[in-house]
Amino acid sequence: MVIPGTVPFYTYHQYLKKVFGSPAQKLSINTGLTCPNRDGTKGLNGCTYCNNKSFSPYYTDVKNSIANQLERGMKKFAAKKNTPLFLAYFQSYSNTYSYVNSLREMYYEALNYPGIKGIVISTRPDCLNNEILDMLSEIAQKYYISIELGVESTEDETLKKINRCHTYNDSIMAIKQVASRGIPVGAHLIIGLPGENPETFVNHAKRLSQLPISMIKMHHLQILKHTQMANDYLQKPSEYSLLYPNEYKEIVINMLEEIPENIVVQRFLNESPAHLLIAPKWNGLKNYQFVNTLINTMNKQNTWQGKKITEAHKD
Repeated sequence: MVIPGTVPFYTYHQYLKKVFGSPAQKLSINTGLTCPNRDGTKGLNGCTYCNNKSFSPYYTDVKNSIANQLERGMKKFAAKKNTPLFLAYFQSYSNTYSYVNSLREMYYEALNYPGIKGIVISTRPDCLNNEILDMLSEIAQKYYISIELGVESTEDETLKKINRCHTYNDSIMAIKQVASRGIPVGAHLIIGLPGENPETFVNHAKRLSQLPISMIKMHHLQILKHTQMANDYLQKPSEYSLLYPNEYKEIVINMLEEIPENIVVQRFLNESPAHLLIAPKWNGLKNYQFVNTLINTMNKQNTWQGKKITEAHKD
């Protein structure tokens, strides 16, 4: 439960402590899978904004086994802090986009690695079928598992612009299918996609809140080198309304007020490497710095996650 005056939203850290009884750290894995809008099944060249290298840690290398990547990841975090529990995070590209037997083998290689307490699988809404969902449900009977779905926008026009090659209805159906099997499901949003505005962003929050999601993850749009969006931006920068910290903070607050307090808020920022980032540049602002400012601002404004929902119920 969110308690106004403290941390005014339900954090992923709080959620993991509730589930496992102690903090847990996600370890990213690159399995070498691709996406249906890259291999020609639905489209080519992928999403216009996507440069996978921008969020792939150095220890993830498709040339290395899953076990080797997990070993390297554990060494990285062991040197920084005492984190006894780890989750294997299948992060790069669409991690349910393969044959069910191959997926099962990958997931169990991670689950059988010492110190791994569960898996988190990032994928697209259109990369789940009944056979895969049944297999995930079987795993969930014995292990912790959660799914992160790349929704990105609830506007079909936007999804078409960024070459997602799926609709918002695909996201609705996937969220309901995963949740119906008792598996926690999260929705990922990009805030600031071309053609969208603050009203659109609040509508994203309202629409997703009507679905059985357990978590929501968001970050502001970043224009990255070696993407189609970079080419589009450099040719027509006026079509992009890039967000900077103060404006983005107010957008996040307006969105949080519309999100029920039982939904976990996993993340607010994506910190892309400086050598890949074209715009917007936030002068090295770190995620924890933004979060601290967000908390302070929300407490000063006497607001919290789900506030508008609570007020509507009082009327």
